[in-house]
Amino acid sequence: MPDNTMRARLKNDKGVALLIALMATLLLTALGSALVLLTQTETAITANYRNAEEALYSADAGVERVVQDLLTVARWDDVLAGTMRSSFIDTTLTPTGPDGSPIDLNAATTNLQNETDTLNLWGANNPVWRLYAYAPVNDLLSTGTINSLNYVAIWVADDPSETDGNPQADVNGVLTLHAEAYGPSNARKVVEATMARTSSTEIERGMIAQRGQEELNQRSRKAAVQTPGKTLTRSTMNTATGGL
Repeated sequence: MPDNTMRARLKNDKGVALLIALMATLLLTALGSALVLLTQTETAITANYRNAEEALYSADAGVERVVQDLLTVARWDDVLAGTMRSSFIDTTLTPTGPDGSPIDLNAATTNLQNETDTLNLWGANNPVWRLYAYAPVNDLLSTGTINSLNYVAIWVADDPSETDGNPQADVNGVLTLHAEAYGPSNARKVVEATMARTSSTEIERGMIAQRGQEELNQRSRKAAVQTPGKTLTRSTMNTATGGL
């Protein structure tokens, strides 16, 4: 009799459907969670890439903007002495960054100088960095609107290829520019460039370094993008006629 009762119980399949349903639910929940996690990860990667690229272009745009002011300075020694700054400046040296935290530009200047002094690649000709321009990227254009949260700061120093032993005196008409752009999610990009004064109002400028990038981006320009010292304006190309 007990054997018959045991067999009856073993043959009873009540509750199996519930068990299968619970296992299927658990599997689908795991798959759904993995899909959500993957989507969030891909979104974060895309956002970080976008922020990094925008910061890179912001730093490059800051260099372009500063060049316009430097072309109108008769004595670059005044810039190297820190007595002259660009017209592209903010009202504070501790602005609020895109992520809501303050940016201490005085501390940034000290850190940049310490990094240069630690490397000590040029001895007595090591650059002495001067904060020359600093403002939100939205202020780059005098007309129109730039939709960017980025903040950019540009430092200027004497060209270290000089051998006069005085980094606060320009004798060869060449300056070094160091631009840093601060973006959302701690995005930060640096662009360094050299600027050479020629006998006319033209300049020759080439990218010499781009930190955080493997490639060396080199290019040169024979003339300023527009009248030196004027604020930048924005032109839009007509796709029908090809004109500006």
